[in-house]
Amino acid sequence: MTEATQTPPPSAKDFASDQEVRWCPGCGDYAILKGVQKTLADIGASTENTVFVSGIGCAARFPYYMSTYGFHTIHGRAPALATGLKLANPDLDVWVISGDGDALSIGGNHTLHVLRRNVDLQILLFNNEIYGLTKGQASPTSRRGTVTPSTPRGSFSNPVHPASFAIGAGARFVARGIDINLKHLTGVMKEAHAHRGASFVEIFQNCIVFNDGCFSEFTDKSRASSMQVLVEHGKPLRFGPDGSRGLRFNSESWTLEAVDVGPGGADEEDLVVHDETNRALALLLAELQPPVHPMAIGVLYRDPAQSYDEVMLADVPPAGASVADLLAGGRTWTVGDEGQRSDAAAD
Repeated sequence: MTEATQTPPPSAKDFASDQEVRWCPGCGDYAILKGVQKTLADIGASTENTVFVSGIGCAARFPYYMSTYGFHTIHGRAPALATGLKLANPDLDVWVISGDGDALSIGGNHTLHVLRRNVDLQILLFNNEIYGLTKGQASPTSRRGTVTPSTPRGSFSNPVHPASFAIGAGARFVARGIDINLKHLTGVMKEAHAHRGASFVEIFQNCIVFNDGCFSEFTDKSRASSMQVLVEHGKPLRFGPDGSRGLRFNSESWTLEAVDVGPGGADEEDLVVHDETNRALALLLAELQPPVHPMAIGVLYRDPAQSYDEVMLADVPPAGASVADLLAGGRTWTVGDEGQRSDAAAD
């Protein structure tokens, strides 16, 4: 192949549709959109083999803005539609886009089952701790005391921590990123894509209209180094200016505790070393909350296993009777080693 006939590698612009992007000015979704488009370009994805499936909510507009195939489905059911799509055509690269309300309220059941089944999908959960599209009601991730039109005296409910939920549901890949930290976020999404099976990425996304600054305690530049621990497999859990703080395991309370590192504090060898395959450690990290602890960002858990679609499709027998024969042949049919045959055909 000559240089003149070589196909140039894809760029982020190749994955941008011609649709006007219509989110509120300043919404974190813009940054995530750019991050996903860059991720697809970097991994060499093809527009004709990539599909985005969304539910309902602000995040659900995502498929319109991607120059790929896409489905804008119904509230909370994106994982179910995406599962059917992946099983029908396992060669497709399927991404699920969902908000915290869409995925964890009406869609909580579907999210749970797609994770425990380990269907080979990339699931991006945009978490802004609010219902943005329907004007700012409390969502499953809203913190206790959050005042909204639906909770005028403050929310009485304990919030769902999406990463903890995913680990508890049996997910084999759980990670976190931040909308405005694109370099780190695209790296996490590339790792999620490389994982075979269900990949769950919680993205902290700011809603500038209804919940502005809800993550500022760990996302503001002035606080990021002190209130974020960027986890890396095989490395001690250090954070703070110049790594001056770290996380140590407290054997009495069975929790992680933040400590100073250095003279007068803990030694390097006292700190926990991150192990992506350790599910118990991943749960401890997922439960850390500011201001007492830093927020854990990065790949919390990764322990690959055979995906649902691989197992299900491995022993599918060759097709026998046609769909038309089955529909016209009677009320029941038999599936066996010889394929499918209707009762009428058997007679």
